[in-house]
Amino acid sequence: MNIVMFTNTFTPHVSGVANSVASLSAGLREMGHRVLVIAPEFPDMPAREVDVVRVPAIERFNKTDFSLPLPLIGPLQEALDEFRPDIVHSHHPFLLGDAALRVAAERQLPVVYTYHTRYELYGHYIATDVPPLGKLVLRLMLGYCDLCDAVIAPSESMAAFLVKNGVETPVHVIPSGIDPDRFGNGNFSRGRAAAGIPEQAFCAGHVGRLAPEKNLTYLSQAVKRFLISEPDAHFLVVGNGEMKDSLAAQFSSSGISDRVHFAGVLRGQDLADAYAAMDVFAFSSLSETQGMVLAEAMTAGVPVVALDAPGAREMVRDRQNGRLLPTNASTADFEHALHWLFSRRAGDRQALANKARRTALAFDRKVTIEKTLSVYRGAVLARSLVNRMDDRAWQAASRRIATDWEILRNFGQAVKDALVERDDGKQTTPVS
Repeated sequence: MNIVMFTNTFTPHVSGVANSVASLSAGLREMGHRVLVIAPEFPDMPAREVDVVRVPAIERFNKTDFSLPLPLIGPLQEALDEFRPDIVHSHHPFLLGDAALRVAAERQLPVVYTYHTRYELYGHYIATDVPPLGKLVLRLMLGYCDLCDAVIAPSESMAAFLVKNGVETPVHVIPSGIDPDRFGNGNFSRGRAAAGIPEQAFCAGHVGRLAPEKNLTYLSQAVKRFLISEPDAHFLVVGNGEMKDSLAAQFSSSGISDRVHFAGVLRGQDLADAYAAMDVFAFSSLSETQGMVLAEAMTAGVPVVALDAPGAREMVRDRQNGRLLPTNASTADFEHALHWLFSRRAGDRQALANKARRTALAFDRKVTIEKTLSVYRGAVLARSLVNRMDDRAWQAASRRIATDWEILRNFGQAVKDALVERDDGKQTTPVS
């Protein structure tokens, strides 16, 4: 099967979506399928890439490490003609997501969309103190789902959210897959040595973008309490972002910065070694649809302490493979959960690690890719059963115009829903 993927973020940018797209495309290729990735330009991207087409983009949009792609599909036509895709997989509802709809309409291809990101929680990157903005973004995303042939939700929580809010397109629950050979073979001693952490110390860890939507102020306060109460404990932070300096300042002001280790962005074996160096993975984000880092940590046999939120609640079993705390847990509650892991005997910690590894088996990339292929095949079959029109050039143009109209109508409806109180009983329901 020939699959073309449209994504607004891709390597070398480090994010859950970029990693998910890279892992899925690599896994599909290993199984004999062809994948063409349409992605924006990023600083330091590889000079030569196979089956990747880069589109012009505004780099470091709004002083972040994101690139803002310019959704121009004209230059892509030659590459698409040569590739001859069977299906379109969109990973975003905006920008290149709209381009995905237009390409699919012109070529009469089905579109599968993965609901990776809760953009309604990312409004601080565009504007602050604009209450209708989150609602507008959410309505756009929900409307985009119904412009596609199938939707993939990375967790049961997000699938239920989409259905509850009126999405009529079939929704399939398929988490982003993890390569067990990559994350299950880290080296404890090497990871500790690289970070400068004593081998006998207890180490809490965190991996992810250091960004406001990750609830990191809460996490740093909880971990700070834990480190103050346990003078031999350490904290390993893997990742980078706009909050790094403020987080470092919080730990420094408490006199514990010598036990907090900012490793920056790690990849490959270095990342696997960092996971292996951890005794517990601390995670407080409420904005995830899945939280791939949880699966990565558990694949490495690291128990997790997390808040009860989409993604985490599907993975963390309280007192079995970690601790799952209520969404409104205080930082003191989170600290106590870290203490609970800290105080376990060696045998109990090993049991927690073994259960974490068993939990991660459901996120093996081979399992999730087979499920994704099943969605692809179903969408292609359903589309093939529809009577195909004569594919003359003017009819392809007509389909594209119709798609542009649907995109515009979705935007208009989203604006209306964001600014005018609905009276049909279908008010958008928040998810936590």
